[in-house]
Amino acid sequence: MTSEAITVLGLGNLGRALAEAFVRGGHSVSVWNRSASKAAGLAATVADSPAEAVAASELVVVAVLDQQAAQQVLRDVDVRGRAIVNVTSSTPDQARELARWAADNGAEYLQGAVYAVPATIGTDASSIIYSGSSAVVERWQKALVLLGKVKYLDADASRASAYDIAIVAGMYGLLGGFLHAAALARANGIKVAELTPFLLSWLTDLHPALATFAGEIDGASYAGGDSSLAMNQSGLAMLIGATKAQGVPFAALDSLKALVDRQIADGHGEDSLARAVESFAGSSASPAGAG
Repeated sequence: MTSEAITVLGLGNLGRALAEAFVRGGHSVSVWNRSASKAAGLAATVADSPAEAVAASELVVVAVLDQQAAQQVLRDVDVRGRAIVNVTSSTPDQARELARWAADNGAEYLQGAVYAVPATIGTDASSIIYSGSSAVVERWQKALVLLGKVKYLDADASRASAYDIAIVAGMYGLLGGFLHAAALARANGIKVAELTPFLLSWLTDLHPALATFAGEIDGASYAGGDSSLAMNQSGLAMLIGATKAQGVPFAALDSLKALVDRQIADGHGEDSLARAVESFAGSSASPAGAG
């Protein structure tokens, strides 16, 4: 148990869960939220302002609505000597901007991306990736572990956000696909609960293909393979026609086929489906901060 002071700015569902995890870990916790009523029942000191909350602790965890809100909360606050851990969702550019601001104002900065629902914070089902100041990770490792598994990427504060937008984009693509599958099932009188086990089984079987595609994309080597662009162009055309005929079209399928069509038009029909990534503008560029 420890009595080191920690501040949490923002008491939405995530912020409150973070504060509760620190309290359970024995920390003295100060909190601030625009609506102080959100702190009801929380064993923490409620500050009247962000400045008061920040002054109470060396470690300041920010969990607000968006990066604009994070900037507004920290604006005009004396953060000298503080370690700022910002788990607010952000773009890479926003993370870089706030990291520069922190450095200019005498603070260490760590950007985080949370992979957990609030109820699982502090359990094995929670993990958070971080990038930015390694000194913050080293100094506050025991506190950060209270929130979930810690994965430190590198010193570029934007890297966690870059991972996050890619992961979340993949998540929404999956959710969109599931909702479309549900709509197709209902159009054919199939209970979605009956379809889902079959879908989950097939998606699980596809895991090795994702690893194969990842290697092909990283190596920019797409020759051969079991899933060619031409084969998938035909399959997508059939699927798009069938979904439209049943009154449940999905623009994402048309967009995917357009990516495939572009590569085939350039003469790559026999290459792996993974080559469709090259149809995204800028997909071959080096990641910001790499190298």
